[in-house]
Amino acid sequence: MATEAAPEWLVKGDNAWQLAAATLVGLQSVPGLVILYGGIVKKKWAVNSAFMALYAFAATMVCWCLWGFRMSFGDRMLPFVGRPDFSGLDAAGFLSAQGFAGAYPAATLLFFQFVFAAITLILVAGSLLGRMNFKAWMLFVPLWLTFSYTVGAFSVWSPNGFLFKAGVMDFAGGFVIHLSSGVAGFTAAFWVGPRTAKDREAFPPNNILLTLVGAGLLWMGWTGFNGGAPYAANIDASVAVVNTHLCTATSLLVWLILDTFVFGRPSAIGAVNGMITGLVCITPAAGLVQGWAAMLMGLLSGSVPWFTMMVLHKRSRILKHVDDTLAILHTHGVAGSLGGILTGILAEPRLCRLFFGDDPRYVGLAYAIRGDRAHAGLRQMAVQLAGITFIVVLNVVVTSVVCLLVGLAVPLRLSEEQLATGDDAIHGEDAYAVWGDGETYEQSVHGSRRYQMTANPMSSKVDDII
Repeated sequence: MATEAAPEWLVKGDNAWQLAAATLVGLQSVPGLVILYGGIVKKKWAVNSAFMALYAFAATMVCWCLWGFRMSFGDRMLPFVGRPDFSGLDAAGFLSAQGFAGAYPAATLLFFQFVFAAITLILVAGSLLGRMNFKAWMLFVPLWLTFSYTVGAFSVWSPNGFLFKAGVMDFAGGFVIHLSSGVAGFTAAFWVGPRTAKDREAFPPNNILLTLVGAGLLWMGWTGFNGGAPYAANIDASVAVVNTHLCTATSLLVWLILDTFVFGRPSAIGAVNGMITGLVCITPAAGLVQGWAAMLMGLLSGSVPWFTMMVLHKRSRILKHVDDTLAILHTHGVAGSLGGILTGILAEPRLCRLFFGDDPRYVGLAYAIRGDRAHAGLRQMAVQLAGITFIVVLNVVVTSVVCLLVGLAVPLRLSEEQLATGDDAIHGEDAYAVWGDGETYEQSVHGSRRYQMTANPMSSKVDDII
């Protein structure tokens, strides 16, 4: 029977799945990308890199509840952004009422969309590891979320957005999340500047096993990433989950094979890159394509970004000039746009109906040609390309403006002393205690009171000093 806590419009199964899917996506960031970033960078940057991800997650949550959710999915203020308000704090009213989609409360939607916004900022950080001033990052996150992410999310996903109304197909964030983070990260890397020459020449992972653990959390978490996109525990969610893992596995194997034949040895880090490009490429199409199409997308996502990263990057002056630490432009920007284009070609009509309803506009070019509807397919491709263009221009312009504004308040880049030392100079903390009792190398060598006082406060050495 319906109660005040479980009204008639609430479908408990859908609500449970949506909260579970959101939690899976959250685990991709914390601890997934926190671990991955902490392990894949040079030892002296492990704490700083992981901490940038953790901070972005927390800051995004606060901004999302205060204004971000309503700017992304609220009442239309402009064709590309919603009107900000504090409805995200109204637990007894707005958040308890049915949301704009799904048979559950707006609180569920707020949480689900928050984890998507958070992971986007964390992906942007991947381009900036190893040299960005942490204080500048603290300012960058809320500004970029407010003026870039909300605009992209509203335009593509909100029922009031102009690209949504035009019929763009972005099932779970190929444009809004991955293309945005790839372009924004690359643009921000341009303004922040490169790592030190020494770090650019040699930046070995400090712990590949931890990198693989983080990558595993990222992969499994994508079950909720794409499986939650239909806003219901339905057939399309199941199809999206299977296609996600099929494409990802194919992409990983293709990247691995290319590394083995071209460079003579299989690479674990290369496999992680192939895994990520597969996850990203299938995201805009996960519930819209057949299984064979998912494998085809995996074949292309394991080879096209590999080519742009391993071959084209080394031949392009601008790509070599901009120091994109984790190659987010390739793994997310290139793979996301590739997925968006392939969605416009391979989207299957019946699966489109499951997700979009009975709107005849949504059809892949390949199926449109078979059904003597080439005009509809060409129109869909034009809309997909328009969506890519809008997201690219938006993020180049807004990210540049945000970086310039932040640079007026604090330096975007760390000082030379901090760049040389890393974590200990920035946070007074190191990822690994290698000398005993929590001391760092500098503490042991210098023996100064400043280094001694920053040691583990529970150690007997510090107690003796005090």
